[in-house]
Amino acid sequence: MGKQVKSKERVADHGEVFTNEREVNAMCDLVLQETERIDSRFLEPACGDGNFLIEILKRKLTIVEKKYKKSSYDFERFSLLAIGSLYGVELLNDNVITCRDRLFDLWDRTYKKNCKKDYNEQTVNSAKYILSKNIVCGNALTLLKVDENGNDISDPIVFSEWTFPFNDARMQRKDYTFDELVNKDESQLSLLSDNEKNGKFLKQYIAHYRNLGGIN
Repeated sequence: MGKQVKSKERVADHGEVFTNEREVNAMCDLVLQETERIDSRFLEPACGDGNFLIEILKRKLTIVEKKYKKSSYDFERFSLLAIGSLYGVELLNDNVITCRDRLFDLWDRTYKKNCKKDYNEQTVNSAKYILSKNIVCGNALTLLKVDENGNDISDPIVFSEWTFPFNDARMQRKDYTFDELVNKDESQLSLLSDNEKNGKFLKQYIAHYRNLGGIN
């Protein structure tokens, strides 16, 4: 885990201070059972470079290893489900890139260790694709995406729900607007749900879990 402050300028301009490892672990321990449930979803609305999301992914992948290390097929599916359960919004693009890279590197190391000769580049690409959808450069206050300078643009933040509804190799993605997710009175951001009352449903896609990049 890196420093809590990258520069005084970033603190002054953006209020950027990273949470250190001790506090991250203590806060995750408060919801220990959820951090160890593979499909339990977490959203970090100011994710920085991913300190909280990294710790949660470590815990989830530990469970995936314990349950599915004897089957490369099951490990692939459930490790993708774990990485697909994590969501982040971050104003600064360099942090978004770092967060995605850190999450991918952790997932990839765990995947290589467990699947070895069954390591598959298509599965790797699917993991990268999920992260490109789940870790978003945006403004969690206005619920809009931002440009390279951190300024709001007109595009809404959209999040994807990733599931295996048929209990086979087909993975489903459902897209929802972040705006609708947080502004519905009856929803306390239970990200996400098949019930459309928890978000404005946009599109649905289904593909083999090794071909997620083909469902744009």
